[in-house]
Amino acid sequence: MSRAPGFIVWMTGLSGAGKTTLSQALRARLAPSRPVEVLDGDEVRTWLTRGLGFSREDREENVRRIGHVARLLARHGVGVIVAAISPYRGTREEVRGLARAAGLVFLEVYLEAPLDVLIARDVKGLYKRALAGELANFTGVSDPYEPPESPEVIVHSAWEPVGVGLERVVEALRGHGR
Repeated sequence: MSRAPGFIVWMTGLSGAGKTTLSQALRARLAPSRPVEVLDGDEVRTWLTRGLGFSREDREENVRRIGHVARLLARHGVGVIVAAISPYRGTREEVRGLARAAGLVFLEVYLEAPLDVLIARDVKGLYKRALAGELANFTGVSDPYEPPESPEVIVHSAWEPVGVGLERVVEALRGHGR
């Protein structure tokens, strides 16, 4: 039995932009017909990249490690959904290049939301702590986030329902034969 080719959907955006929510919705949508794994940034930092800090170098290494695991899974026919802030454009492009060099479909999905909306949401209380100076190197507050220049999909998560973004991601996957 031949397995369908794998792929990588890389969701990037600031904390609280909806990466985990959209990745779970996408997994639920795709999983009945194929193996799908979600590599969530918070879980990865707990298990795979424990010990890395939040310096630029450590953040880049975190993204590279996630990218490596995503490629391994995708090479074996798994649909991989990554939900990670991955703040630096160059590192995301490096991961994209390695995936494409391996013959894998790689879709970058940018969950865009204005900082003031994310601060108002502040689901985890992280923005409040970062703005109070309790969290150093917090992406979007005291550390930069470099938005993608040409993602395959942009989801305006401040005002679009999850289902709208989900449909655009599914359509993009279909457009790549997945």
